[in-house]
Amino acid sequence: MIIWMIIGMAIVTAIPRLLPAFIVGKVSFPKWIDRWLNAIPYAALGALIFPGILTVQPDAPQVGVIAGLVGVLLALLNVHIIVVVAGAVLSVFLLTM
Repeated sequence: MIIWMIIGMAIVTAIPRLLPAFIVGKVSFPKWIDRWLNAIPYAALGALIFPGILTVQPDAPQVGVIAGLVGVLLALLNVHIIVVVAGAVLSVFLLTM
């Protein structure tokens, strides 16, 4: 009985995950919906990163804000993502010494 419940839950979980993979090639969205869908990863990434910026050092939130600005500046200069992350981490290290 338990095995059938596990198989049923696996199928119910897999359908909404696999269905878009088969449909996305057959459906064409209007341009504005396509732009909106392309912006979702950036919004999600910002929602994940921004709270961490403010809580790098709870008693001194300016450290995280400065490190975030360093990361944004490096990203605007089109340097490699590893350099952006290393620059932000290095700026936190230097500001907390």
